Amino acid sequence: MPHNYKNNNIIFAYFFQCFSINLNNTIPTFTPVMLRHNEIVYTIALLFFITALNPSTAKAQNGHGIYDTIRVGACIEANGDTIPCSWLNPVFVNGKLYGKWKRQYAEWTRLRNAVYVTYPYAKEASKVMNQINAQLAGVTDKSKRKAIIKSREKDLKTKFADKLTQLSVYQGKVLMKLIYRETGNNCYEIIQEYKGSFSASFWQTVALIFGSNLRQNYDPEGNDRPMEIIVLDVEHMYGVR
Repeated sequence: MPHNYKNNNIIFAYFFQCFSINLNNTIPTFTPVMLRHNEIVYTIALLFFITALNPSTAKAQNGHGIYDTIRVGACIEANGDTIPCSWLNPVFVNGKLYGKWKRQYAEWTRLRNAVYVTYPYAKEASKVMNQINAQLAGVTDKSKRKAIIKSREKDLKTKFADKLTQLSVYQGKVLMKLIYRETGNNCYEIIQEYKGSFSASFWQTVALIFGSNLRQNYDPEGNDRPMEIIVLDVEHMYGVR
């Protein structure tokens, strides 16, 4: 290309002819060339367009390019593969309960405490019933069956009467449900089996006066699901079953 140094349209300009990038440094190579005025405008526009289409080239200079290396931790899986790992600092979140959540937590706490208190009695009731049924097996004489039941009743009163009388009405309701869970029979059926229909009806009347019911059953998948969760937790903690 011929050059006329006296022509005012001819000026000198420096621009990047090429550059190479590695992971640590950017080393540009400068080449002096002579451009006419209109060529300078086109060159600047072209360089701006190329830079806009390749933003990763500009970002590579500050360590964020697509070819940069970022050091991370590593973990070895059971099959021997190595994968990147990161460890996050623990975060503790504390908050206050309001409205219905506060009431639900209070109800849950009350139920949990009642289960903790009454569950041992329900387990003992199931154990005693199994023992009585084993003693009554093959006994057809009513007087002998009554004597066996009365002797066990006396032992139970001696062992649990004082403790059971200290239970609240709410704890008594929970106990009856747990007895059904452990025995498969509600308290009305149990009293009717061992003491007769008259006694069962009498104690049912007393229970209704105090807002309870001897005929209440146990539904672990329905209304009694919260109680079942607590019982399973207790059994897991103490290795019951």
